[in-house]
Amino acid sequence: MWLRLITFPILLLAGFGIIAGALLGLMVLLAYPNLPTLESLTDYRPKIPLRVYSAEGLLIGEFGEERRAVVAIGEVPEVMKQAILAAEDERFYQHTGVDYQGVIRAAYSNLTSGGRRQGASTITMQVARNFFLSKEKTLTRKLYEALLAFKIEASLSKDEILQLYINQIYLGQRAYGFAAAAQIYYGKALKDISVAEAAMLAGLPKAPSSYNPVVNPKRAKQRQLYVLRRMHDLGHISDAQFAEAQKAPIAVKHQTNTYALRAEYVAEMVRQMLYERFADDVYTKGYRIYTTITKADQEAAYAALRRGLLDYDKRHGYRGPEGYIELPQDGQQDEQIEEALAEVSDSDDIVAAVVLEASNKRVRAYLRGGEIATVEGDGLKFSQKMLDAKAAPNKRIRRGALIRVQQDEKHNWQILQLPEAEAALIAISPTDGRVRALVGGFDFNRSKFNHVTQAWRQPGSSFKPFIYSAALEKGLTPATIVDDAPIVVDAAQTGGQIWEPHNYDNKYEGPIRLRVGLAKSKNMISIRVLEAIGPKYAQDYITRFGFDADKHPPYLTMALGAGSVTPWQIARGYAVFANGGYRIEPYVVRRIVDDHGNVLAQAQPPLAGDESLRVIDARNAFIMDSMLHDVVRYGTAARARSLGRKDLAGKTGTTNDLVDAWFAGYQPTLVAISWLGFDQPHKLGNNETGSAAALPIWINYMGKALKGVDEMFQQVPDGVVSVRINSDTGLADSDGTNSEYFYREYLPPKQEPPPPAGETRAPVESRNPLQQGRVGN
Repeated sequence: MWLRLITFPILLLAGFGIIAGALLGLMVLLAYPNLPTLESLTDYRPKIPLRVYSAEGLLIGEFGEERRAVVAIGEVPEVMKQAILAAEDERFYQHTGVDYQGVIRAAYSNLTSGGRRQGASTITMQVARNFFLSKEKTLTRKLYEALLAFKIEASLSKDEILQLYINQIYLGQRAYGFAAAAQIYYGKALKDISVAEAAMLAGLPKAPSSYNPVVNPKRAKQRQLYVLRRMHDLGHISDAQFAEAQKAPIAVKHQTNTYALRAEYVAEMVRQMLYERFADDVYTKGYRIYTTITKADQEAAYAALRRGLLDYDKRHGYRGPEGYIELPQDGQQDEQIEEALAEVSDSDDIVAAVVLEASNKRVRAYLRGGEIATVEGDGLKFSQKMLDAKAAPNKRIRRGALIRVQQDEKHNWQILQLPEAEAALIAISPTDGRVRALVGGFDFNRSKFNHVTQAWRQPGSSFKPFIYSAALEKGLTPATIVDDAPIVVDAAQTGGQIWEPHNYDNKYEGPIRLRVGLAKSKNMISIRVLEAIGPKYAQDYITRFGFDADKHPPYLTMALGAGSVTPWQIARGYAVFANGGYRIEPYVVRRIVDDHGNVLAQAQPPLAGDESLRVIDARNAFIMDSMLHDVVRYGTAARARSLGRKDLAGKTGTTNDLVDAWFAGYQPTLVAISWLGFDQPHKLGNNETGSAAALPIWINYMGKALKGVDEMFQQVPDGVVSVRINSDTGLADSDGTNSEYFYREYLPPKQEPPPPAGETRAPVESRNPLQQGRVGN
């Protein structure tokens, strides 16, 4: 009887086992033929984002849902592979897709711990799940996962499977694959990571959100220590390596910009261009775009623009804190401050901070992550008025105030503010048009509006050289006398109402040479010159430089730059003067490459010197270049002489009511345009002219960009004569006077209609150049 009692349950269990085994076998027989093909594994084509690079190959932008960098298994450092296997599948190279020992161990652990806490998925099973299955936790999915694992193991080598896993797995922060994660979390290539960093990355697949070192540093550290212990137990690292890695701090990158170069506006321009060509494929096919931007130029331009805007902002005073946070008095405020700081973005090295205590002599402020910044001495000067107890309550710096701080060159903290104004800078080569630097605003994360290409602004006096060039074409010369005197323009010539323009300084010098009028930016001279040549003619003439005629109505107001341009257009226009008369087109994309390295497109721009590109006569270009040099020598851009060079030329630009400030200038190898103004146009402030606001940006950029570049000048073209002119008499020096007051002027041969019948006219060279085309009263 006892034998029966013992035997019956055993037989019953055995019967159930046979039936279950049969059913399982039947399920396998039915399911296996329906498993998906492994084509997506054998012909692996992951979603690779669009990547944009500088001319040197530095990554400046990345666009796509999945941030991924595919690496071959041979490029993965041994410490990374060891960390992955220690964390996820230590018997990877021994099992055949399903680790039976791991299954038994996990089952026993889950049974004894009273809950389902340990899994038994192998790396092969994870590959099957990531490529073919959902993440639902059902027995059916688990069966398919195991079957697919067997199929994968039968078709691919262990190294091929591990390579797929390393490139495909999601690791948080939009990073797919360990190469992308190394760059995103640590800012370095996968081959350069340390033992501690490898362990941190290897701990992410289990739960990327929970163990993300950026979001949850404490939990990430616990997971890292577990992986390090496993590596040590398995003999992958020594005792010394284990001890060192345990002590290593979590040094992940927190800043939003993860690129080696601040060129977000360029990257966004490229993205838009590529999207027009490839549509949504641009984000998944791994296109690599190499731009014309150079590291040295872009860094110089970025620094110059931000410095120029901050200097302008400081001239107009501190506006007060950005807001206030009510802090508890018991000192338990860290979590509250961190939540508040999470709502605001830093702007590069200008970081948000919450004031803990403030007095006239010292401010202590809490920075993101818990660092305390102490501001004293000169660091308080800019905001000193708002530290006074008499300051308006909504502007006073006090406990709980949200402010901005920055470290100076000596690492001392200072209080400042984000500027409300904006700026732009573009630098191009006048030889072929390649854009060497482009900064479309103060901070791309604050405003993605690209002021270089999208901002249509009045150019002010920076537009005058194009009117003067038209005048040269009409027969005027730099020595033509024009009356610098007040003028009243009737409504018919302005397109609106009676106009009484004036010079910026309200000073008038009477009859002066055209050259002096441009150097000193005399508005009356420009208006009379445009009146002499005709606004319609000038409107047509400026299209040679790439300007839109409809943006510049044919009225006398065009003389003062009342039309609309972009900095991009101004750069193209000034390149004509810099290169001797050729119109080149600025471009930013040098080469487009697919994910296999095949070149899809290569820029082959025509070069200045190709006569098919000529838009103005070489003599016209040379004389304009000579006149623009004088703007720097003794005119409104004289402060540019601080660079210690004689080969600089350009023109300041200030619009009516001081709304826009420009400087457009060049050296024979480089054209650079700087602009400063408000997005919603209004007055910049008293004395904020192009010389005061925009020129310093240009100077700071060119000072770095031209370092080590030899001085050079345009050669005098055929047909330009140099004439010695007596300043006392206004006559050519050939009249025999011995005055020591003379100057030399460049003049083109006179192009004028034949004299009336019966009248004779002396050759141009023998006549007084000051009498050739006298303009004004």
